[in-house]
Amino acid sequence: MVSEKDSGYRKNFSLIITFIVLISVVFVISLFLAFNFSKKNIENDFVSAKANVLEESIKPYNDFFLNKLPVISYYNGYLDSATAAKYVDTILLQYPFVSKVVFYDALVKNIKFEENGVNYGDCSVGLKNVYQFGSTIPKDSIKLFGENDIVNNVDRDGFDQLSLKMMKFAAKLDTAKAPSQESLFSNFTNIRSNRIDYFNIPSFELLKVYKRMVAYKLDSDPVYQQDMLSFELDPSKIKIKNTRPLLYQNIRIEPITYDPLDTSSEYITGEITLGGPFSDYKLYFISSKSFVKKEIYSFFLPIAALLLLFYGVLVLVAFLIYRNLNINHKMFKLQYDFVTNLTHEFKTPVSVIKIAGNNIKSAASLSAREQQLYGKILDEEADKLNGLMNKLLAFTQIENKAIILNQDEINIDDFIESTIDVHKLKHPDFDFTYETSGFTTFITDPVLLGSLFDNLAENAYKYSSPNHKKLHISARLIKDKVVLRFKDAGIGIPSSEINNIFKKFYRVQNRYNQNGSVGLGLAFCKELVNFMNGEISVKSVVDKGTEFKIVLPYNN
Repeated sequence: MVSEKDSGYRKNFSLIITFIVLISVVFVISLFLAFNFSKKNIENDFVSAKANVLEESIKPYNDFFLNKLPVISYYNGYLDSATAAKYVDTILLQYPFVSKVVFYDALVKNIKFEENGVNYGDCSVGLKNVYQFGSTIPKDSIKLFGENDIVNNVDRDGFDQLSLKMMKFAAKLDTAKAPSQESLFSNFTNIRSNRIDYFNIPSFELLKVYKRMVAYKLDSDPVYQQDMLSFELDPSKIKIKNTRPLLYQNIRIEPITYDPLDTSSEYITGEITLGGPFSDYKLYFISSKSFVKKEIYSFFLPIAALLLLFYGVLVLVAFLIYRNLNINHKMFKLQYDFVTNLTHEFKTPVSVIKIAGNNIKSAASLSAREQQLYGKILDEEADKLNGLMNKLLAFTQIENKAIILNQDEINIDDFIESTIDVHKLKHPDFDFTYETSGFTTFITDPVLLGSLFDNLAENAYKYSSPNHKKLHISARLIKDKVVLRFKDAGIGIPSSEINNIFKKFYRVQNRYNQNGSVGLGLAFCKELVNFMNGEISVKSVVDKGTEFKIVLPYNN
């Protein structure tokens, strides 16, 4: 028949197992989802992080275009070859992607140029001098054109386009308000493939004059200086800044038309156009899947570690609940066995006392022999009850440190012989032997030591077969320690039970222990030894015997 306590324990245990299985399933699913999330996140990063690589890589170009290029306007058209050369030197040194610069020293007139200029209305822009600068330009090739030369080896397309663009802008100028910087920059700049042409931006007042010069012929025949610089750019000299080296294995600049013949599935690729003067080129990204997988795992593993930690906490909580349930179950069983055995221990002598009392009461007369018999029975059973109560009381007092350890000098031989005499009187078939060496007397608590001897002697007698009720006691002084050994020839203790025999209410299940044991004897011995600042250990072989070893401090 299963008790209600057992049924509740099994039900709770099943709930814990179900809980662990459930969180394990959730943990596995979470790991799967976390890995997919990590994979998707890195794949999205592969696409989105390209813009950041592009932004960081073209930062020098943006700085050149937005900050360095407008510096030309500060010269107000009065750059000469020497000043232009110094300016270009800083450009070539600071921005490696600028391979060559052509300097156009131009004039804006109110008359038409016949050969070396661009005409629009009554205004024209003509060439005065043209110079080229670059690390590969020989010194004798710096000047390309002079006032008296015929234009033959000068790239006129960029100059003509930007000159026309400037004059059209002046013709449409709203003289009531100054144009925006964006509008000015746009109309005085021409961006072509791998090239930027830039005219210095004149003042608003000068632009008004240009407007009039386009519309009609002025009486003063004005002439104004304009400087144009044409920057030839080499996209291959752009320094690529890989902001995600663990994501992009290789990044290079390729023509926009580049299409690799090898499209192996082992690689992941991407591209993004450079834009501006580099719009014919793109950044080409390529990584092997195994390389990207490392980044996926580096993203996934911290998430997995957090999930594992959370899972571990839940499992620990389940384990602690299970352990508490198990301990409660064991405590319930131990308490149940304790109450049952204690009841039996009390019931037996009480029943014998009651029977003896009824016999005395119902007898008409008692002989001297009967009186002695009944008196002996009553005395022995009363001693049993008294001994059991004293053991429970002593156990409680020792656990609560409610007794004081006495310090009396004893003679070890006399003490052992006294113990032997008592137990031989109770058990005539008990075979005792003993030996001592190294000391004669020592200081200890004789009552507590006697309780130790009595408990171990009783165990030796109780757990031995009829023909092997033997106990050998040895007492030796070893390195300022009193070592006591109690060796019997009993049934022994299984190795699986050795770690449990000193626990309260624990009983080894065997044919000698079905009734009459509360499970306090060895636990009581353990508490006594600890209280006396000693140590107790046991060695046992089934069907060969058991040896208890007690080590106590030697005081003399």
